[in-house]
Amino acid sequence: MSKHVAVLMGGFSSERPVSLSSGKACADTLEEAGYRVSRVDVERDVGSVLAELKPDVAFNALHGPFGEDGTIQGVLEYLQIPYTHSGVLASALAMNKEQAKRVAKAVGIPVAESRVMSRFAIGNKHPMPAPYVVKPVSEGSSFGIVIVDEGQSHPPQVIGSDEWRYGDTVMVERYIAGRELTCAVMGDVVLGVTEIIPVGSKFYDFDAKYATGGSKHECPANLKPNIYQKIQTLSLKAHQAIGCRGVSRSDFRYDDRRGEDGELIWLEVNTQPGMTPTSLVPEIALHAGHSFAELLSWMVEDASCLR
Repeated sequence: MSKHVAVLMGGFSSERPVSLSSGKACADTLEEAGYRVSRVDVERDVGSVLAELKPDVAFNALHGPFGEDGTIQGVLEYLQIPYTHSGVLASALAMNKEQAKRVAKAVGIPVAESRVMSRFAIGNKHPMPAPYVVKPVSEGSSFGIVIVDEGQSHPPQVIGSDEWRYGDTVMVERYIAGRELTCAVMGDVVLGVTEIIPVGSKFYDFDAKYATGGSKHECPANLKPNIYQKIQTLSLKAHQAIGCRGVSRSDFRYDDRRGEDGELIWLEVNTQPGMTPTSLVPEIALHAGHSFAELLSWMVEDASCLR
């Protein structure tokens, strides 16, 4: 009797389209791998929908607030349905960039100087010397990220305007120049490092992440062996310090022009990395010898409560 897997997708965060894409890819592949799959487009009644479905496992393909921040994880704990990825605490902690950085820093992971403040307090004065980045404290997929260059006389007006839809608390962080690198962890095993080379944009923004041809991925990244290994070590350290389970992905910036070994900075850990055909974790896993179907099957078998 094959396991009945409910693939949770969609939801109501700004990352809904990404989640639908992840969810479809996962559901199709799990069906091909022999699982019985129910596709659940998550709405506010998800608790009663799941109570009726009674799946053996919930495969969490949600992204952003509600799906990635410990909320849906709490619902699944309450219903006692084993689920993939990280649990309530690690999910909530990783989603709050500032708190996650505090934990990372405490275990010796290098992070960029930053401060959390109300977006309205920024006004016309630079909150720190430019260049710096303004980002929502709890959003994913590069939503709401504003880079303030050295030459700008004042912060962009959009941060304090009515157009801003990413919450009133923002993190202002020193801008780290250099290369964009990411590393996946699967259980207690660290996988490879990929370099993301955005095509036509300054950083790995929404289009670079999800548009076809928006970025080039170099897997494995072309780095000195000691830097490559350092990224792997720090990724596993972050995964364990924050309490992640299943699959996670840590993002870094590496400025190889600074000093002999350059400056390596950990940005964040993603507890619900994208699972579309162009996504980073499936590519990294494939390079480590795990097909997409094998990766997803491992995640289903790894699912539990009290994560």
